[in-house]
Amino acid sequence: MDKFKSILKPKPSPQEQLRDWQRRLRQECRNIERQIRDVQREEKNVQKAIREAAKRNDLGSAKALAKEIVMSRKTVNRLHENKAQLNSISMHLGESVAIARTVGHLSKSADVMKIVNNLMKAPEMATTMQEFSKEMTKAGVIEEFVNDAVDTALDSEDIEEETEEEVDKVLTEIAGETAAQLPEAVRKERVKLPAQRASTSQEEEALAEGADDEEELEELRARLAKVRS
Repeated sequence: MDKFKSILKPKPSPQEQLRDWQRRLRQECRNIERQIRDVQREEKNVQKAIREAAKRNDLGSAKALAKEIVMSRKTVNRLHENKAQLNSISMHLGESVAIARTVGHLSKSADVMKIVNNLMKAPEMATTMQEFSKEMTKAGVIEEFVNDAVDTALDSEDIEEETEEEVDKVLTEIAGETAAQLPEAVRKERVKLPAQRASTSQEEEALAEGADDEEELEELRARLAKVRS
């Protein structure tokens, strides 16, 4: 029975098809907004951890967390760009409604095709836009195209140098002068026990504290990576 219903189900009109696409595009925009909020909320926890690491002269952990923030802010910028492009598609589709009313069918749009192609290269949007691409190609809004991978890789040393500069900026922004005042001796490792200790209990306490800090660091980094994905 369901099979016969699907056969007898009328094909949506151009206007109905466009409205359905716009509805789904709005939903994708809301999903992006939620992901942005999640990343920014988790960033506040990481900022607090950076300030605490700087106070205890642990530049290694502070820099590792600052690098996570750099990556997260790049993700947020990319998500904002994706949202803007989705809104642009919706706007172009809205313009197509008036044309469809006149000619009775959907017309090809070079603008929509260009934006869809760009979004298919974004890791967060690739699957969604592949689905849209198939539907829009079938409906005649865009032409079928081959999404060739473009090598836009920059020199790895330049990228690393740029990231280091951004990490330093984040450290200055969050920890202020504290990070700049940290001694060089603590830049490599989180915990280095002094050669002399007053007692074994002090050694065990320091080791336990270092282990706890490392676990918290890894947990923060894992949470931030999760909300970015």
